[in-house]
Amino acid sequence: MAKSSRWVNHRTQSKTKKLILFLVLAFVFYIYKYPSSPAVVEQSSSSIYAISIKDIEGKDVSLSKFTGKVLLIVNVASKCGLTQANYKELNILYAKHKSKGFEILAFPCNQFGSQEPGSNKQIKETICGIFKAEFPVFDKIEVNGKNTSPLYKFLKEQKGGLFGDSIKWNFAKFLVDRQGNVVDRYAPTTSPLEIEKDIEKLLASA
Repeated sequence: MAKSSRWVNHRTQSKTKKLILFLVLAFVFYIYKYPSSPAVVEQSSSSIYAISIKDIEGKDVSLSKFTGKVLLIVNVASKCGLTQANYKELNILYAKHKSKGFEILAFPCNQFGSQEPGSNKQIKETICGIFKAEFPVFDKIEVNGKNTSPLYKFLKEQKGGLFGDSIKWNFAKFLVDRQGNVVDRYAPTTSPLEIEKDIEKLLASA
């Protein structure tokens, strides 16, 4: 019995050592593959108004310009199945509420099905010419991955999605109140007019 017990103990110790070795190797692999990035830390912000972006012409714009306004922030694409309906309803919302302190900020993105492949000039001609948008349009950006725009990093930190923080497709929407708080996030399939009641509620608040 004593011999059998020593053999069992030896096997248990051996398994324990192998498990510890595996965990150490897994930790080393994780650190190697996913090192901390100082750039990401530097891009973090405690306020949306501390973030600067570029407009469609490449000029720097501070989001502090929109202090006190209700914002609907949307990643857009010109060749998506959702494009026509979204632009139509966004235009309706903007025309109806812009005089009350409402702004739509549109950010072209080519990460979903390569459906925004053009240059900034081509994008502007499409959005403003074909879809008749009058709201501000900005520089083409990335909303997921290592090159995520600081703005979208902030938005996703404030409001995570249903299945993780990543943006799922074109025309995801974030609603920001007059104080710069990200109050809600909507799926790409949520039509702009479905959000109107939420927008009106924020516009009515001081």
